[in-house]
Amino acid sequence: MRGSEEMKHEPIKAVPSLLERAAEIYDFSSGALIAPAPAVDREPAPAPRPEPLLPPEPVALAPAPAARPAEPPLPLRKPVQPAGRAPVRRRHAAVDRERLRAAGFVVPDAGTSALAEELRLVKRQLLLAAAGRTGIAEARRRAILVCSAQPDEGKTFCALNLALSLAGEQDVEVLLVDGDVAKPEILSLLGIEDGPGLIDALADPGADAEAFVIDTDIDGLSILPAGRQVNNVPELLASSRTSELLGALAAADPRRIILIDSPPVLMASPAGILAGHVGQALVVVRADATTESDLKETIGLLSACAHVGLVLNGAGFAASGRRFGHYNGYEP
Repeated sequence: MRGSEEMKHEPIKAVPSLLERAAEIYDFSSGALIAPAPAVDREPAPAPRPEPLLPPEPVALAPAPAARPAEPPLPLRKPVQPAGRAPVRRRHAAVDRERLRAAGFVVPDAGTSALAEELRLVKRQLLLAAAGRTGIAEARRRAILVCSAQPDEGKTFCALNLALSLAGEQDVEVLLVDGDVAKPEILSLLGIEDGPGLIDALADPGADAEAFVIDTDIDGLSILPAGRQVNNVPELLASSRTSELLGALAAADPRRIILIDSPPVLMASPAGILAGHVGQALVVVRADATTESDLKETIGLLSACAHVGLVLNGAGFAASGRRFGHYNGYEP
């Protein structure tokens, strides 16, 4: 074929066998190793160049949390202003807490004690009775008289302690009225300067009793002092002006409980008169001091009040063995 004639073949190179390739480097006859070709000097490989040190990239730090501001104290409860009534400017006074503590009274925010727990029981009964009394005027329902048969039986001690305990209620404003005009002690015990009060408001029909009320730095507690000394206190208390005044004080704040500290029942007539203006009367009975006959006579003189309760003061023994103040580590 023409194509085969024109095709040119290149010689095929034989691939040396394994023995032939070994003979190139090894002399089989003498057993000597054929010297290899001299190695070509090569320049040593350059050492790797160290990478330049770069400044570390700035790390974005999370902003430090802002300091939590101190929580502001709870705002004081403001008296409710009745609609249509012009605001009344009242005195403000600070209570001497050290004086209260030294005299054995419960001090706000002083922790739990046996006395504080006993007062809680008493005030709870008073509040329940005030809420459950129906068929009487609103002002009278929220007015409570604290009295005793004789002096030195602890009526003022109990009245002030109850007022301090009631002031701790969230839905209660307590107005403590010093009705013991002959021997007023409330302001002195609190370390507050004296001023006009109950008798001044009763003697002047045009006076606004709310203007004589003293607001204290104890949240929920205000004071109406006894006022000036006059000779016709029983007649003033027996007048219709007393009902009008108590009604105005009750209407000034629907949360208000009016607590009246009265003279001893068997020593002065005002206690029996005031009993006709309140919904409850609380008689303080001094252990080992108040006699049975005095107690019966006292209750008889308070007959104008349909709800009379007793509280035992100065008792050192509880028949039930109950002792408040030890629960959860509390000590009396």
